[in-house]
Amino acid sequence: MSAKAGVVRQLAGRGRRARPMLVRPPVLAAHGLSAGYGGAPVVRGLDIQVRAGEVVVLLGPNGAGKTTTLLTLAGALAPHAGEVHWAGSPTTAPLHRRARSGLSLVPEDRSVIMSLTVRENLRVGRCDPALALATFPELEQHLDRKAGLLSGGQQQMVTLARALARRPTALLADELSLGLAPQIVTRLLTAVRAAADEGLAVLLVEQHVRSALTIADQVHVLRHGRLAWSGTAAEAEANRDAVASAYLPLA
Repeated sequence: MSAKAGVVRQLAGRGRRARPMLVRPPVLAAHGLSAGYGGAPVVRGLDIQVRAGEVVVLLGPNGAGKTTTLLTLAGALAPHAGEVHWAGSPTTAPLHRRARSGLSLVPEDRSVIMSLTVRENLRVGRCDPALALATFPELEQHLDRKAGLLSGGQQQMVTLARALARRPTALLADELSLGLAPQIVTRLLTAVRAAADEGLAVLLVEQHVRSALTIADQVHVLRHGRLAWSGTAAEAEANRDAVASAYLPLA
């Protein structure tokens, strides 16, 4: 069996078996969260919790408020109402302070510095290069190549490797798969699931619903800035009509 086929089989297998979860306190949580831009809220009254070792997937059509939710939890946006809790305590800290305390954010647009080499991108990210290459060994042959010369999938690998190699407590990732081939999407999501299995708390905004469900533990669907459906990944698989009715009419 080829390495690529093994990855695909591994990811598919994860979706079929139940993963026993210990009840742990949330690493990151939103309580009654409302947020937006200017004076207009985009999301309203959200309650979300992300625990260590857990992948929480946030689904919804364009404009539902997924990115706004992620940026508010990360500290890039201040909430209009409600609270964000980090490590069990309310926080109003900005993004850079949350990053120093163990939060990694992968935004929707790839955050590599195009004029720097892969090695330099990893150094700028103050991460462990050995851990980055352990996550994506295929990057080793490109270490001295400028990131702007890499493919979109390779650039996203650098972005995710850098985020994970900082050894964060929580990862917030926005549309890792945007514009990428299915094989690359599988590769990225497999790395995310492996990191969660090692104890990372993950909140993932994703457009590839089926792929996302194979690595998810919990699923939330946003519609008009409010939670329209929430449940486990197994419940989402078993109640596809309920998830589709919350998601598809606006997609």
